[in-house]
Amino acid sequence: MAKVFTTDNFETEVLNAEKPVLVDFWATWCGPCRRQAPIVEELAEAGYVVGKVDKEPALAQQYKIMSIPTLLVFKGGKETARYVGLTPKATLEEALQ
Repeated sequence: MAKVFTTDNFETEVLNAEKPVLVDFWATWCGPCRRQAPIVEELAEAGYVVGKVDKEPALAQQYKIMSIPTLLVFKGGKETARYVGLTPKATLEEALQ
């Protein structure tokens, strides 16, 4: 199951993570976000470190999120990939390798 990332746990769970992390900026009212959700959950079930960010304006501003869904991949505390809009599972898996 995907984790929930907040301002309080972002540094520990994402920036200090040993494995690559997928961060999904989303909202419940967003249609494309709801279509992306099963893909994100499949990645979590496959063992990838995955989490969602909702209602965290400080994080959205810090990472310059202009539209949702926006998916960021972090490796070693650095953003290594960014996808805006509905993104295929294979693309995300490749970025998490």
